[in-house]
Amino acid sequence: MMTQTSILVVDDEDTIREVVRRYLEREGFAVREAADGYEALDAIQEDPPSLIVLDLMLPGIDGLSITQHIRQDRQIPIIMLTAKGEANDRIRGLDLGADDYITKPFSPQEVVSRVRAVLRRTNGAVTSLSQGPLAFGRLSIDPSARLVEVEGQTITLTAKEFDLLWYFAQHPEQVFTRAQLLANVWGDELYTDPSTVTVHIRRLREKIEANPSKPIQILTVWGVGYKFVGGE
Repeated sequence: MMTQTSILVVDDEDTIREVVRRYLEREGFAVREAADGYEALDAIQEDPPSLIVLDLMLPGIDGLSITQHIRQDRQIPIIMLTAKGEANDRIRGLDLGADDYITKPFSPQEVVSRVRAVLRRTNGAVTSLSQGPLAFGRLSIDPSARLVEVEGQTITLTAKEFDLLWYFAQHPEQVFTRAQLLANVWGDELYTDPSTVTVHIRRLREKIEANPSKPIQILTVWGVGYKFVGGE
């Protein structure tokens, strides 16, 4: 018997949880709910889900704190639910390791679409598992194990950070605009915010570059976008 993919929906509004749960269950997902931050952390500790749909504004512990807590030792994909006026919190959530976001009000079908897209990426849809590890100076990337090492030390990346780095590594020296990276790495036509790329580039540099303020592997091409080079 095949195990259902489990989704944890965290929101303090009963109606939102009910509607999202109904649409996800209709698509074959096993769904649990949490109405506040404490319930969410208990549910994650008891039985870690495959993905979390997480509202930023929660009683008890807010969504940003939950994201930060999860990222200390887990790489569960996270889709944030944010209000239109929460742009700064949205960027901070991406900085902390969230994989995607949806702005309220939203269509329940959009949630289903985003969940499927993030799960595809998490399950390695972007990577070619038949290809062996690639090495670029102090950096090595193993696509089958989704493992990244810098000078022999394993670096923890979120699913999206890995997919972005792997895409770069497969196209060294090629310059990509942010729109091209959104299309080829995120692969979701609904995903249109270019600042998401900027946030993920910054996070990658902080993790793989010896001096993130003077990167040698993920370079900015002013007026165009970014490119990946082998480094020293």
